Amino acid sequence: MGLAVAIQMDPMETINIDGDSTFVLALEAQARGHALYHYLPQHMSLRNGRLIAKARRLSVKREKGRHHEFGPFESLELVAVDVILMRQDPPFDMAYITATHLLEHVADKVLVVNDPVSVRNAPEKLYATHFEGLMPPTLITSDRAEILDFRAEHGDIIVKPLFGNGGAGVFRITPSDENLNSLLEFFTQLFREPVMVQRYLPEVRKGDKRIILVDGEPMGGVMRVPAQGEARANLHVGGRAEKTELTDREREICAAIGPALRQRGLIFVGIDVIGDYLTEINVTSPTGIQEINRLDGVKIEAKIWDAIEGRLAARGNRPSA
Repeated sequence: MGLAVAIQMDPMETINIDGDSTFVLALEAQARGHALYHYLPQHMSLRNGRLIAKARRLSVKREKGRHHEFGPFESLELVAVDVILMRQDPPFDMAYITATHLLEHVADKVLVVNDPVSVRNAPEKLYATHFEGLMPPTLITSDRAEILDFRAEHGDIIVKPLFGNGGAGVFRITPSDENLNSLLEFFTQLFREPVMVQRYLPEVRKGDKRIILVDGEPMGGVMRVPAQGEARANLHVGGRAEKTELTDREREICAAIGPALRQRGLIFVGIDVIGDYLTEINVTSPTGIQEINRLDGVKIEAKIWDAIEGRLAARGNRPSA
């Protein structure tokens, strides 16, 4: 008997099946005989202490334009499934945080990947600051004087929103750039949160490496090389994926954070490394599986499902589908 797997994610119609990590997780689950359900985060309801979702049975296939089929809507008691994949994309805003609070109602009975309490308590840029000696010189503040002092010390800096994603709102400010004050005024209008400021790492011209960890163990990486004239290496803003090997320093970084990831129930994590430095720990909806699979001839989604099924076995859960 297979498992009942509910996937909390964005609309299936919007995904790119050649790059979406959730899509290959669904394909692998289906191949293992697990029953899939899909629902949007806004389709969850907590009614008299019961967490339900307006969900549909889901089947998937690697065929562009016809990559999914839905059954009719049904009221799904989330406590009755075996696994919930929390896979909606950021922004990590109050709606996202509320979703973690709702899922916490069932997390003692259902395996939620990643653990909702840990997702809430490990925002991607902030969580990385808990690991001493791994990040480049970094400042998190709302204090303009502190930012100016940091710039005076380091000269070439990166300024980015604390809860941004996908490279949005990331700016490089060179020593001769006169736009820092205007940029900070703009950020103040858009965000109530502090900003993150880091020393610019020229190694980014060679690439920003995404490394996937499964239950705290590195599975491989992909080098994302920025386009000419672009400081960001994100693939959806023009970066290109290149094959890479993990360096000794990158394995050292993975070894330093791996035990904490396992302990927190962060089964599927993507970290970003530039040169010798960790820049982010992505726990919400990491990407990169398909790029690494193609370049390295591996199947990371199988490792993720092995880890999920292993966790279920350790908890004594029995398949229900």
